[in-house]
Amino acid sequence: MKNSLIILGFFVLGLFLGLSKFLPDFIMESDFSMYALYLLMFLVGIGIGADRSSWKVIKETNIKIILVPLCVVIGSLLGVAAVSIFLPQIHLKEALAVGAGFGYYSLSSIFITQISGETLGVVALLSNILREIITLLATPIFVKYFGKLAGIACGGATAMDTTLPIISKYSGKEWAIISVFSGIVLTILVPFLVPFILEIL
Repeated sequence: MKNSLIILGFFVLGLFLGLSKFLPDFIMESDFSMYALYLLMFLVGIGIGADRSSWKVIKETNIKIILVPLCVVIGSLLGVAAVSIFLPQIHLKEALAVGAGFGYYSLSSIFITQISGETLGVVALLSNILREIITLLATPIFVKYFGKLAGIACGGATAMDTTLPIISKYSGKEWAIISVFSGIVLTILVPFLVPFILEIL
C-alpha cells in the first residue's frame, strides 16, 4: 500500500495546489499531464519490449484475450445495474450509461451531458474518475486476492494509459500487453455504447 499512498499523496497535493492557485499561470493553463502520460507510456513500452516473457502471454492466451474486455463490459454493466436498485433517483438506463464509460470519464461524461443533461454528466464524471483512482490505489490488493487480471478489469478503458504503469508493476510486465488491448477495445466501445444505451434502449 506504500506506493498507492504515495500516488494518492501526489494527487491530493496537485489538487490542493490547483485549488489554491499557488502555481504560476503558465502551469495552470498548460496540460502538462498529457506530456507526463506520454513519458509514462514510452517507459512502459520500453519495459514491455525488453521483457521477452511479455509476448509469451499473448501466444498462450491466443483468442481468449478477447474475453478480457468482454468480461469487463459484462461485469461493469451488471455491477451498475445492481447498484441502481439502491439509487431510485437514477434510472437503470442512466446507470448503465454511466457504467459504460468504463473509466473513460472525459468522453463518456460529454456524451451523457449532451444527451441526458449536466446532472447525470457530473455523476458519470465523478464515478469514472473514482474508478481510475480506485485502480491506482487498490490494484496491489486486487491482484493479491483476485488474480493478475483484477487490476486490468478494474482499470477498464484506463488500463491502456493512466493505470497501465501500476497494473504493469503489480500484475507483471507480461500482462501489460493484455492490459493495453483491453483498454483499447473498451475505449473504442465507449462512444458507441453510451449513446446506444441512452437513445436506443
